[in-house]
Amino acid sequence: MSQHEDAAVRSGLIEHQGIDIVRPEERTAKPRDLFWPWFAANVSVFGMSYGSFVLDFGISFWQATLVAVIGIVVSFFLCGLIAIAGKRGSAPTMVLSRAAFGVHGQKVPGIVSWLTSIGWETFLAIMAVLATSTVITQLGGDGGFGMQLGATLVVAALIVAASVLGYHVIMKLQSVLTWITGAVTILYAVLAVPHIDFGAVLALEGGSAAQVIGALVMVMTGFGLGWINIAADWSRYQRRDTPDGKIVFWNTFGGAVAPVVLVVFGLLLGGSDPDLRAAIALDPIGALAAILPVWVLIPFLLTAVLALVSGAVLGIYSSGLTLLSLGINIPRPSAAAIDGLILTAGTIWVVFFATDFLGPFQSFLITLGVPLASWAGILIADILTRRRDYDEAALFDPRGRYGAWDWTSIGTMVVASVIGWGFVVNSFAAEAAWNNWQGYLLFLVGGRDGDWAYANLGVFFALVLSFVVALIARRAKIRRQEAAA
Repeated sequence: MSQHEDAAVRSGLIEHQGIDIVRPEERTAKPRDLFWPWFAANVSVFGMSYGSFVLDFGISFWQATLVAVIGIVVSFFLCGLIAIAGKRGSAPTMVLSRAAFGVHGQKVPGIVSWLTSIGWETFLAIMAVLATSTVITQLGGDGGFGMQLGATLVVAALIVAASVLGYHVIMKLQSVLTWITGAVTILYAVLAVPHIDFGAVLALEGGSAAQVIGALVMVMTGFGLGWINIAADWSRYQRRDTPDGKIVFWNTFGGAVAPVVLVVFGLLLGGSDPDLRAAIALDPIGALAAILPVWVLIPFLLTAVLALVSGAVLGIYSSGLTLLSLGINIPRPSAAAIDGLILTAGTIWVVFFATDFLGPFQSFLITLGVPLASWAGILIADILTRRRDYDEAALFDPRGRYGAWDWTSIGTMVVASVIGWGFVVNSFAAEAAWNNWQGYLLFLVGGRDGDWAYANLGVFFALVLSFVVALIARRAKIRRQEAAA
């Protein structure tokens, strides 16, 4: 650590808390503080694009509205349940998950979590760069190589700097971004209202149960389930005597309130104009900007980029903690910097060099969603079964009460993932033909050409099956652990 870094740590600017237990005197956060990171990371105009994505399943406005409300609220409620562990154990999500998988066994879902976090936050950074290029071009400027390079460097610098500085800076940053992005998003909605055709929206025909469930799974995956592997990272600074219900409420409310409004507004826009809906599928941010007057494009661009950066900061900060939980023995700021550099390199490669990378990249990340859903089901079952705080020493000792490997959890995750992959279809079959091995159990629900093929039932199955099996199979073991304490 350099002299400047050491001085910054001593001044409190850089968080040096790693994956170790947060000390009691540092657990000063209030439940309502959880509102800011979750709201700021999800109050993005990109959420409006999901309105078009949902309607593309061929369902009506009312069906889509029900899907949006249920999918978003339930998925962030599941994040809230995971966040309870952070309050009880005062450690990052992937460290607390050792209670369910074993100290060494946790590395199995840990690797999946790290790859998923790095991948999705790189995707957000790419979206920010491409949005900048698109809007600058609409303003009559040159959105080519020079602009993209500058945008890449600025976006990467913001993400890396915030993630290195850590929890306290991020919490302050998110509270500021909440007001900025919220205000401009409201302005966007006011200016976009004239583009809504209620007659066209209400005339949309309803879809089948398979189409509704497919849209529901997509919404849950795109919102709460996309954050579930980092949920406890932001509640570990809460007091141990904070009621579980408050942790769940503020996590759910902060994460869900903005997306519900944004997606429903996006449904109104996408349902009013089929051409706009088609454009959003190709360029979500740029298409939304196209309906705005020129004078508001710059505020729109800044808001869109800041919202995407806000989400990426949360992910990179947590992916650094996950990297440490895998046994990489380096300071937390260094881990965050390493993940930030990986994000930067990935963004540069996709924006400037890759000719056919984004589709396969997304296909790979979606595939990881199945084992991640299984992990979430197992950990939620573990959290709801336990009645006592975690044994802090045992979380770091393979000879402690949680052991080195919990083969019940690992076996459940493997089996549930194999079943789950059998019921999902590669959404990027042309771009990622190597990933077309999935869907091998779809013959049970009508085949690859049936109504259920694109419902992504595998994510649901992996989550629910893992939860039920872990709830039943591990209950006695957890009771023995707590009795021994």
